[in-house]
Amino acid sequence: MTVVCCPLSVDLKMFDDTYKILVGEGDGLYKDKGSKFIAKAFAVHSEDEVKARVAEFKKQYFDARHHCYAFIMNPDKSCYRSADDGEPSGTAGKPILNQILSKDVTNVCVVVVRYFGGIKLGVPGLIAAYKAAAKEALENATIIEKTIDEVYSVEFDYPLMNEVMRVLKDENLEQQNPKFELNCYLEISVRKKDADRVVDKLKRLYGVKVGYLRTV
Repeated sequence: MTVVCCPLSVDLKMFDDTYKILVGEGDGLYKDKGSKFIAKAFAVHSEDEVKARVAEFKKQYFDARHHCYAFIMNPDKSCYRSADDGEPSGTAGKPILNQILSKDVTNVCVVVVRYFGGIKLGVPGLIAAYKAAAKEALENATIIEKTIDEVYSVEFDYPLMNEVMRVLKDENLEQQNPKFELNCYLEISVRKKDADRVVDKLKRLYGVKVGYLRTV
């Protein structure tokens, strides 16, 4: 499976330091002219995870005609893919992807399984069906907002302890992995939009060394 990793060519809100994800899973069901569309929305964090979950659905619903899906990953929604799995191009994967976009969520995959009822729905009918099933699955999942945080190491000599702790208290930050000896060490997690200001405050304390570790 090839994953597209580039900005989506759709009208997204300006990316900031927050993003929305699913907690748990959501189910959807849509029926039309004998065809049944079973949908599941769930969180994903890697291409391998998507492959594994899609394989599970193909095994579970082995007698279904189509197993269509779409996913988006990363806080900036830079990795995404949709798959029609034998349906006419653009009638299944794209409507599913558009529903994920409309919910403004990421790190999520929606699979819609179709049992054919014997009557063709046509392009408009297919688009409406996959859209409706995906929409219901997403609406039945819990969505929460998270912030993008940057993690930094902070090193200093023990006499600077009170000054460093004062900055952490003023910024409402919790220390992580502390090692308090003659040469002290700790880590802090700072919301991305506040990171430059907090790091600058710490660096203004003579003798304090601050190093970027990772973004979470």
